[in-house]
Amino acid sequence: MNKVKKIPSGFIYFFGSFGGILFGYDIGVMTGALPFLLHDWSLQNSAGVVGWITSAVMFGAIFGGALAGSLSDKLGRRKMILISAIIFAIGSILSGISPHDGQYYLIIVRIFLGLAVGAASALVPAYMSEMAPARLRGRLSGINQTMITSGMLLSYIVDFLLKGLPEQLAWRLMLGLAAVPAIILFCGVLRLPESPRFLVKNNRLDEARQVLSFIRPSDEVETEIKNIQETATDEHVAEKNTSLKTLFSGKYRYLVIAGVGVAAFQQFQGANAIFYYIPLIVEKATGNAASSALMWPIVQGILLVVGSLLFLLIADKFNRRSLLTLGGTVMGLSFILPTILNMMIPNMSPMMIVVFLSIFVAFYSFTWAPLTWVLVGEIFPLAIRGRASGIASSFNWIGSFLVGLLFPIMTANMSQEAVFAIFGIICLLGVLFVRTRVPETKGHTLEEIEEEGTRHESKKAATTQES
Repeated sequence: MNKVKKIPSGFIYFFGSFGGILFGYDIGVMTGALPFLLHDWSLQNSAGVVGWITSAVMFGAIFGGALAGSLSDKLGRRKMILISAIIFAIGSILSGISPHDGQYYLIIVRIFLGLAVGAASALVPAYMSEMAPARLRGRLSGINQTMITSGMLLSYIVDFLLKGLPEQLAWRLMLGLAAVPAIILFCGVLRLPESPRFLVKNNRLDEARQVLSFIRPSDEVETEIKNIQETATDEHVAEKNTSLKTLFSGKYRYLVIAGVGVAAFQQFQGANAIFYYIPLIVEKATGNAASSALMWPIVQGILLVVGSLLFLLIADKFNRRSLLTLGGTVMGLSFILPTILNMMIPNMSPMMIVVFLSIFVAFYSFTWAPLTWVLVGEIFPLAIRGRASGIASSFNWIGSFLVGLLFPIMTANMSQEAVFAIFGIICLLGVLFVRTRVPETKGHTLEEIEEEGTRHESKKAATTQES
C-alpha cells in the first residue's frame, strides 16, 4: 500500500471544489475578451464565426463530461481532475497565442479546452460528494455553484483590469491567464487523496481506510467502508440491467422527462446569452463601445455570487417547485417587459433592458441555476441514476452550446428586445413544465419519489384505457 501523508480536511474540500472556479473562469472570460477580439480581427459582421468562437467550449464540454465520467471509473477521480487541469492550462495558453485572424484555429483550440470544462463540471461534484460526510452533502450543489460563480466574477474582474491594454494584447492575456487557476488546481490536487469510493470499488481497502481517517471520526470509518461496498454492488447490478429503453419505459418515463426537461430548460431560458454577450448587448442598446461596458459583467458576477450564497440559506426552507416557479416567472417577465415598454414608450432609455437583465440574473442565481442540479441529483431512482444524469447533463450542455452559437445570429437578424422576448416565453413554458410535469422532491426519500413516478404513469395508463 502507498503511504498517504495526513492531509487536513479543509485542504481537501477547498481544492476538491476549486475545479468549480476553473469552470466558472472560462465561462466568464470570453465576455470581456470578445469585444477586443471582434475589433482586432474585424469580425463585427461575422455573427456565425462569433457564435462558434464563443460556444466552442460548450461543444467540447458535451463530450468532455461523458468521457470524464467513464474514464474516472477506470483511472480515478483525482487523476482525471489532474488531466483536466493540464488540458485546461494548455488550451488557455494556445488560445492566448492564436495567430492573427486564426478564427478556425481558435474554434478548434476552444473545443479542446471544452473537454476540460466538461470534465471539471462532472468530476468536481462527484469527487466532493464522495469525500464529504453525509451531513454536508445537501449543500454541495450550492457550494459548487458558489465556486462556479466566483470563478465567473474573477474572470470579469481580470477582464476589467486588462481593458486598458492594446486590443491585440488585451484579449490574448484575458484568455491566456485562464491557465493560472488551472496550474493552481493542478498543484493543489497533487496533494489530494483519491476518492475512497473509487478505492473501495477497486479493492484498495487499506488506502480507502487511510483516506477516510483524514475526514471522518475513527469510529465511522468501517461503517462507511461497508456502506460504500453495498452501494457499489447495488449500482453495478443497476447498470447491468439499465438500457436507454429502460429510461423511457412506463415505470421511469415521468421522472426521466422531468429531470432532463428541467436541465434543458435551464439553458434554453437564455442565461448564457447574458453571461457571454452582456458588453455587446450594452453596445447595441446604447451605441457605446462594448469594450467600455466591462463593468456590467462585474455587476452580473456579483449578483450571481450573492444569489448562490442566498440559495445556501434558503435551500432547505422552500419547496423546489415553488422556487423554480418564482424564478422562472420573474425571469420570463424580465425578458418580455422591455419589449412591451418599448412599444408603449418609444423614447424609453435603452439602458432599461440592461436593468431588466440584471433582475433576470438575480432571480436565476438562487433558483434555476443551483436548483436544477439539486433536483437532478434527487429525482432519478438508483437503477437509472447514472444514465439519466448523463442524459440530463448532455441536454444541458447542448442547450448552452446552441444559445451561445445562435444568440449573435439572432440579434443580427432581429431586435434584441424580440430575441429576449423569445427567451422570456421559454422561461414561462419552463414554469408550466415544472407545474405540470415535475414532482416535488424536497423532504421525500428516493423511494417515495420513485413511487410518485410509478403512480403517475399508472394513472396515465388508466386514463388512456378509459378513453
